[in-house]
Parts: sequence; structure tokens; C-alpha cells
Amino acid sequence: MRPARLAVVLSLAGAAALAHAQNTPATAPATAAPTTAERPAKEFPYTPGLDVNSMDRSADPCVDFYQYACGGWMKNNPIPADQARWSVYGKLAQDNQRFLWGILEDLSKRQDGRNANQQKIGDYFGACMDERTIEARGAEPLKPYFDQIAALRSNKDLPRVLARLHLALADQGLYFGFGSSQDFGDSTRVIAFASAGGLGLPDRDSYLKIDDKSKEVRAKYILHIANTFKLLGDAPELAQRKAERVMAMETELARASLSRVDKRDPYKLFHKLDARGLQALTPGFDWHTYLGEIGQGKQNTFNVTEPAFFKALAKMWKSSDIDATRTYLQWHVARNLSPALASRFDQEHFDFFSKTLRGVQQQPPRWKRCVGLVDRQLGEALGQEFVSRAFSPELKAKSLHMTRQVEEAMKKDIESLDWMSPETKKRAQEKLAAIVNKIGYPDKWRDYGSYEVKPGDFAGNVERGNMFESRRQLAKIGKPLDRGEWSMTPPTVNAYFDPQMNDINFPAGVLQPPLFDPKMDDAPNYGNTGGTIGHELTHAFDDEGRQFDAKGNLKDWWTKKDAKEYEERAQCIVDQYAQYTVVDDIKINSKLTLGEDIADLGGLILGWMAWKEEMASMPQQAQPLRDGLSPEQRFFVGNAQWACENDRPENLRVKALTDPHSPGRFRVNGLVVNMPQFQEAFHCKPGQPMVKEKRCRVW
Repeated sequence: MRPARLAVVLSLAGAAALAHAQNTPATAPATAAPTTAERPAKEFPYTPGLDVNSMDRSADPCVDFYQYACGGWMKNNPIPADQARWSVYGKLAQDNQRFLWGILEDLSKRQDGRNANQQKIGDYFGACMDERTIEARGAEPLKPYFDQIAALRSNKDLPRVLARLHLALADQGLYFGFGSSQDFGDSTRVIAFASAGGLGLPDRDSYLKIDDKSKEVRAKYILHIANTFKLLGDAPELAQRKAERVMAMETELARASLSRVDKRDPYKLFHKLDARGLQALTPGFDWHTYLGEIGQGKQNTFNVTEPAFFKALAKMWKSSDIDATRTYLQWHVARNLSPALASRFDQEHFDFFSKTLRGVQQQPPRWKRCVGLVDRQLGEALGQEFVSRAFSPELKAKSLHMTRQVEEAMKKDIESLDWMSPETKKRAQEKLAAIVNKIGYPDKWRDYGSYEVKPGDFAGNVERGNMFESRRQLAKIGKPLDRGEWSMTPPTVNAYFDPQMNDINFPAGVLQPPLFDPKMDDAPNYGNTGGTIGHELTHAFDDEGRQFDAKGNLKDWWTKKDAKEYEERAQCIVDQYAQYTVVDDIKINSKLTLGEDIADLGGLILGWMAWKEEMASMPQQAQPLRDGLSPEQRFFVGNAQWACENDRPENLRVKALTDPHSPGRFRVNGLVVNMPQFQEAFHCKPGQPMVKEKRCRVW
């Protein structure tokens, strides 16, 4: 979707609950009252879908449309001290959080009248907010894990211990990830996946780039690791040696990892092996023991996403002594759990991963962390509460109506393409017709019955939540595919297309003002939400999605001529975005952002087509001017204002390495230069910056 695209591979060790949960030091009294500005919301604050106050009318839309549409917003919305960036999406996400805060605060204080799910989310939130108890426990939650690590006598003992750590921590930083996903070759089958991991920094290039900034970050990372070992009781000299050992091991794994651009090619991630083939990759690692420990001892079909990585991992295990293995595991367990520990660990974790890496000035208030963690670990239980209060059947019906209109626009668009053969058009139409629309929330809610949540046991609740999700993912292997499942929670301000499910997913959280505003006229709504729907549909046909067929199988359904025509049009977008500067002298990695850039442009075109179709059936709504803007101008301003944002330079550097999305400015200006409808709406003339002589268009 717009802020974050779903990865194709879902891993057991993919996203630990605490991965982004840096927060306030746990030193405040448990009963500390929030400030006046930080009160739970009883209802949503209303922001219109097109806000003229967010505009900068002094700017020329034909020179810099992003400044024209978003200049007022950027001026009036400085980045909060607890954020790496601030955006329209981020603000709505915080509004949703404040609304959820009110729900959770009430449920955490009540003992009677709660159903099972309400008990779980209320007690989880209460335990997370109980800073006094968390502080009193100090580093105690680490002890069971460190005891297991200390019991390692040689690397032959590693499979059993690593399996237990994977289950309890759900962290791909522990050498590798293991979980379940759909077979790329047969989307009806769920098979075991083993994926590369083992890193603490955001990307493999964080270890390999030789510019001064990258070297500085690596030096600070080593210092952070050493500081963590000192907090665990090591003498400074020993802590420094351990930190350097960890850095050397992670660098070795980084060199063996695929780049993010390579990972956009599903064929480079598709390597099916049987148990014997898996074992041959890592001769010194007993997969039979590992699989037995996680309850998957009978599996004989695996997709190993990066075989070369596992060969390098085996080489490392063979050459490393057991002390190195213990040190590496201790570091990654401590890194994973630091936000659940006493304030000295929590603060040290924040200082590097948020302040140093992303420029965040201060920890977010505790309530934000706790709401976010409930959403991550009990998201559909919390989602039921959200949906019942914030997403009416009428809103769902309106959203579905717009979705069907945008799909109809894409159907017509495909037929009109002069570069695509009838044979490929037929396959594309089959794929479009097979896409399933998931709007608001799942038809069937997740059952959390086996997930025990205890009052006053924050770290234990996190561990049991990881274990619940780890086992839930593993239990899918060999079972019939559940096509009704969602990979985002209902309150999430985001959306996604899943290439193997062949579905688009719009949580209730993203279908709120200002992104979808039932009070607003159709022009900005079709520009914004219509463009978003078109964006997700276009992902089915971007450089990655187009490689999957109507059933979600990795299969080439293109003629050679049509594939060549597609690639030439996509290259136009690669060349355009490669010219844009992210920060300092860093340009957009346009091969990494290609899928999102294609989807942005396709979404805007489809949103425009759907809106024009709607206006043709309702000509009375085509008012000549509103707020001094024509309907066509309101469409484009409405589309642009979802992308209004401010970003810290530190965060932009990280995103340039890791984010498949271009910065907001180019997700607006990079589109309108390719839209003759925009130039007509704002009377732009040839030679002006928002008019491009050679326009790009794929869909």
C-alpha cells in the first residue's frame, strides 16, 4: 500500500512484537496521569479529506505541486520529538491509537463484565503500563534464555536451543527465520520456509557501504552492543571484545545476503528442497533436532529463500567456537527483549535504534507503546472493539462501491492498452477478475483462546504472544490454505495487495477521514482513496506482482513481446525516479522503489477514470468551483494531501536503504508530471517543472 508494502514471505522469525517498541524510561509511577494533550479520545477528531489550510497557495502548482498541496501542512506540523517522521498517515494512526487507548484503559481497570478477548487486551495493556513492576524485575526476563545459552557445550547443541529461542522470541535476528508461507509454485499449498536473517542493523548494506556516515553508524552500533553487555554485568574490556565479535559475525552474514533489489525478484527466493537437501546446505546443523523441537519433525518440503546464505552460515558455525555462538545469541536475545526490561535497557535500546539511526529526539509516551503492542499481538481482538465503534456497515458499503468502480476502470484500461497482445490481455483480465476484495475486517475473527495473558506479567505476555503466533504460523504447514486470513489488523492505517492470495486488503483504520471522508465531495475522495485502491490493484501487475498468475502461482503468463514492452515502460519510471534526491547526495534507489512507483502512477490513473465514470452518472455533483478549486483540481489536491509529510534526515538515510517507497514529495510530483489531465486542470505550460516532455505510463 502506500506507507508499507507487505513482504511476500511471512516468517515465523520475521517481526518480533517489540521490534519497534522503543519507549519511555520505566521510571515514572504506574499511576502517573497523562498530560492534558495526551488524553484518550472518546471519538475521532475530524480532519476533512481536502484541507485548504494544508495548502500553500503562494506556490505555483505547475512548478512544485507538492509544495502547493502540502506546504501549509508541512509548516504547521513539525515532527513531534517522539517520531522519526510525521505525516498525514502518521497523524491518523495516532488518532486511532488515542481512540484505542480509551477502550483499553477502560478494559484494564474493569474486572467484571469483560468477555475473554476483552480480558486479554485489557490485562495486556494494564501489564504493559505497569512501569513500577517492570522496573522492579530489571533484567530478570532474560534469565531463562541466558541459562539455555550458557548450557551450550558445542555448536552441535545449537539446533535445540535455537528452536526454543525462535519460538519464544519470533526474531529473525537469531541467525535465520523459519516459518510458513504459500508455495510459490502452488499457492494452494502452505509449506515451510527458511529465510536469511541474523542482522541487527536495518539492512545488509548497512554493513557493506564504505561512506563516512555508514562507518559512523557501525561504530555507534558496536558501542551500543558493548553498552548492552556492560548493563548485563560484563567488564568494559570484555564487553568491547564481545561487541566486536558480534559485528564481525553479522558482517559475514551480511556479505552472504541478497540485496533488497534482488529480493524483489521472487524467482531468486524460490528454491524448494527436501529434508536431505536442506541438511546438505548446513552439514553441521542438525535440522532433525531443530524441526522436532518446533513440532515440525515430519516435514520434507522446504523453500530456502537464500541457499548461499545458509551455506555461509554453516561455514560460520564450523569456524566459530562456542563462546562466539553464546555471545551472538546473548546479544540478539538482549536486543529483542530490551524494550520489555527495566529502563536502563529500554533507554539504551532507544538511544541507538531510534535516536542514532532515525533521529528521534525522545521516547514516545508509554501509552503509545502499549496500544501498539496490543495491536501487534492481539490485533483482531482489539480490532473487534475498533470496528464496532468506528466502522459502520454504510462505510463498508461505500468503500466496496468505490473498489468495484476502480476495478471496472482497470478492466477498461487493460482492454485499451495498445502495446499488449490479446493473449496477454486475456490472462490479465482473468487475474483482475479473480482478485478478492477484503474491506474493513475479516469475515472470521482469530481465536486467541490458547494465548494466556496474565495481569502484571508484561514480559511473559510478550513471550506467550510470540509463542502463540509462532505456533499458529507453523500449524499452517501442510494444512488447507485459509484464504480468509488477513495480514493486517483492523485498526491499521495501511493497506496491501498479496500476490499469492491475489487479494487487496483495506483495514477499517485506513478508511477514516481525512483519507476517506464521507462528508467530502467525490473529487478528493476518488483522488485519495480511489487512488489507493487503484494503487493496490496495480500491485497485481507491478514488476513483482505481474509474475504471479490469477491463482497466485509464480508463473510466466506473458508473451515475450509483451514482457519486453512492459519492461521498456517500467524502465522509463526507473530512469525518472533515479534522478530524485532523498537526502544529501543520496538518490532514490529506483529499482527498489519501482513496484511502488508503478502502483502510485497506476493508482492515480485508475482513480481518475473511476471518478470520471462516477461524475458521468451524477452530473449534478460536478460543481464549477469549491474553495477556489475546480473539481479536477480538487481531485489532484485530494490525491496529493495523503502524502504530506516531514522527515528527519537520519530517517531518510535509513529509508533510502530499506524502504521500497519513494519520499512523499516524489510520490506526488513524480506522478503529475506524467498526467496530461493534471496539466490541463492547472493550465500548465510546456517547459514548466510539472510538465514532462517524455511521459511514463505502464498501466
